[in-house]
Amino acid sequence: MTDNQKGGLKQLSPIDIYSLLPKTNCKECGEDNCMAFATKLVNREVNVEQCTPLKDPKYKKNYAKLAEMLKPAVKEVTIGVGERAVKIGGKLVMYRHELTYTNPTAIAIDVTDEMTAEEISSRVNFTQDFSYIYIGNNLQLQMIAIRSTSNDAEKFKATVKKVSEQTDLPIILCSYDSAIVESGLMAIPKARPLLYAATKDNWKEMAELALMYNCPLVVSAPNDISLLRSLVKTMIAYGVEDVVLDPGTFANAGLGETINNFTMIRRAACNLGDELLAHPTLATPITAWTEPAQNATLTTWKEAQVAAMLVTRYADAMIIHAAEGWSLLPLTVLRQNIYTDPRKPVAVKAEMVAIGTPDENSPVLMTSNFALTYYTVAQDIESSGNSVYLIVVDSEGTAIDSGVAGRKMTAETIADAIKESGVEDKVKHRKLIIPGKAARLSGEIEELSKWDVMVGPQDSSGIAKFLQDKWK
Repeated sequence: MTDNQKGGLKQLSPIDIYSLLPKTNCKECGEDNCMAFATKLVNREVNVEQCTPLKDPKYKKNYAKLAEMLKPAVKEVTIGVGERAVKIGGKLVMYRHELTYTNPTAIAIDVTDEMTAEEISSRVNFTQDFSYIYIGNNLQLQMIAIRSTSNDAEKFKATVKKVSEQTDLPIILCSYDSAIVESGLMAIPKARPLLYAATKDNWKEMAELALMYNCPLVVSAPNDISLLRSLVKTMIAYGVEDVVLDPGTFANAGLGETINNFTMIRRAACNLGDELLAHPTLATPITAWTEPAQNATLTTWKEAQVAAMLVTRYADAMIIHAAEGWSLLPLTVLRQNIYTDPRKPVAVKAEMVAIGTPDENSPVLMTSNFALTYYTVAQDIESSGNSVYLIVVDSEGTAIDSGVAGRKMTAETIADAIKESGVEDKVKHRKLIIPGKAARLSGEIEELSKWDVMVGPQDSSGIAKFLQDKWK
């Protein structure tokens, strides 16, 4: 790997950025001054586009320099068009703890042109309807991969047309035969699908399709990074800019090499500055289904296992066959956990929330703004059937016990939250139920707020019984 390498990405400082900003301190970006904006820009907490004065033609050179300095280590590629378009890649760092990951792994469910119309419809509906709320985030699937298993161009075109009429999810067109891929493109000429895939044997025909229809293109070289890199170099020289890398996915004997290849590619992009490998990657856990299967359940497990490994090991998109909630839900939860910002606690807004239809006699409870705590407490209250006011106290995103121990949640912050919430205008009593884990603050809260404090259960699962026994 010698071409187009920079020997690692430059570590930026706010001064590097500040020196190229207009230095007007105009506050149009929402920050107090240009140095504050530069600091947030280094941490990718703001976008350079938010600097309005920088768009003046006289700062054209500075803007170009900033764009080059701030560009991600892995190029961002867009698949599809409109609101459901998916962005993959765009990674800034190799390790999550260094900054944060962007663009969670996009998951595609496959259909083939030999499936029945009912089966295709069912799988498309499953994909676009998949939804699960997890700590305030809606976990979803992102794409449909249409595979040509018949090798019949007309049948493939008809399948692509049928899928596109049913959903606006982005599509991956899968065939090594450029004529078949083109037939699919003729059905959706402006949908910007991802084309899978160019190899050493068909690269020219596939490249011409990518250019003609303005589509991103997967370059595939299973278990051969040198060949993959050579193909990318050829594609870029040919004019194809949006490239996705497929280093091959082997679900069984080659699994170790698969993980290693994905890791080496991302390391080359993020740590060695290898621009030929600085493109998003595509994994195909669906290959688990090409092995002789003992039964579908075991193969589904194997596919989920491979997918989970590759979500953690730099797959920016993947194609999966099993349309099973029990295998996809853990995968999407894992993905969500990896793609949260490690610099920021997962927190919700500190405010008063009405659960059910509370009135002036309803209980008033309190919890922290740590997202997991909040959603657990809110769900337990909703399940109990009680109508309450829930005051969410700003604990800087920490749970009750750690917030109290670390003085992120104090009697003062709770008393202030009561006053600022407006609950005193909502109820005629002055009784606050606090979590059992905040019991030691009860005396101070009563003194500062002038409310009577009732110490509730240690765990929110006990709220229903507590209210039944104690709330009069």
